[in-house]
Amino acid sequence: MKNRYIPTAAGLYLNYLIHGMGVLLITLNMANLQEQWGTDRAGVSIVISSLGIGKLATIVTGFLSDRYGRKPFIYLGILSYLMFFLGILLTKNIYAAYFFGILAGLANSFLDSGTYPALMESFPDSASRANVLIKAFVSAGQFLLPFIISLLIWANLWFGWSFIIAAALMVLSALYLIKMPFPDNQAKKETTEKPGAATTQQSDAGTMDMLVFTLYGYIGMATFYLVSQWLAQYGQFVAGIPYESAIKLLSIYTAGSLTCVFVTATFVKNVINSAVAMILYTGISMISLLIVCMFPTPMIVTGFAFVIGFSAAGGVLQLGATIMAMSFPNGKGKATGIFYTAGSIASFTIPLITAKLSKISIASIMWFDLIIAIIGFVIALYIGYRQFQARAAQKTVRATATA
Repeated sequence: MKNRYIPTAAGLYLNYLIHGMGVLLITLNMANLQEQWGTDRAGVSIVISSLGIGKLATIVTGFLSDRYGRKPFIYLGILSYLMFFLGILLTKNIYAAYFFGILAGLANSFLDSGTYPALMESFPDSASRANVLIKAFVSAGQFLLPFIISLLIWANLWFGWSFIIAAALMVLSALYLIKMPFPDNQAKKETTEKPGAATTQQSDAGTMDMLVFTLYGYIGMATFYLVSQWLAQYGQFVAGIPYESAIKLLSIYTAGSLTCVFVTATFVKNVINSAVAMILYTGISMISLLIVCMFPTPMIVTGFAFVIGFSAAGGVLQLGATIMAMSFPNGKGKATGIFYTAGSIASFTIPLITAKLSKISIASIMWFDLIIAIIGFVIALYIGYRQFQARAAQKTVRATATA
């Protein structure tokens, strides 16, 4: 029987396509915005860090989403993004730009706290799959934006049209979602999980697990956020790729992430499979970063763009968030909020760190990302171990109950 929330999900996914564009709008318009704000590359990087401040609100909005429902927070996200897209075009200094950057981060917080739990409640038997598809639409937005900007440059049009296009799409999404149904987040669900899709019981997830998931939220966000913001400049200034080709590395990167999303959506069906995929992807990220740091040639960087997009930006963060939320089934919004708040801290602190590193060399930024990826791999191994432990405990309980 057809799920009545499929049309709703379509609108929610459109929001994340626009969000994918929003994440890169400042970065890919860096030269124009430097001139508009009267600052340098480090100044723009500091403005980019402001998105992380707004995203810190996810820990609060996650709690509120559990209490007041998902739809209000999705609309707050849409409104905040509209203010960001239009406000950035009116700013003349980095102080005002910083404020609007905070609004963009706040918009992301609202969308995350409403959308992730809404999708898990709409598709309870395929929660990982539903949430990983969010990444597909984020990647689609990141894939399209470089082509939109290249077209504007080719046509000698104002760079601000890229912001206006994003704002117009957000308005369309808001109108579309007005009458769409949303699941009742207050409805009490019976524990009717199928054996093949069993989730970790809340009693199995303790304080240590919460801390580890939170740390993974930081590491997972830091790994791909750093690459997405500096890949083009790494290609240009370290590998010697011309600017016009360097910005297209982001399209290759997002093509890799899109490929991974569809692979993950096809093969990942439960929490255990999600944990295995998370370990595999973080391991690939670590190895690819080591190779690109040691051999920064145009060919290696181009191949790296696809591989790191596949492994670090192809939904691994969404897998981690879903595993954490399913480990705390009575507080999905709270768990999502905590996980993405950790990611928010990363998106705030990482640009500040890279602003300092960029004054040393662009290459040092990628070496820094390698260190982060190594830590992430170790954490992923621990999370996988805990999920297998929980699965074994559940099998023992079921065997005892049927004996």
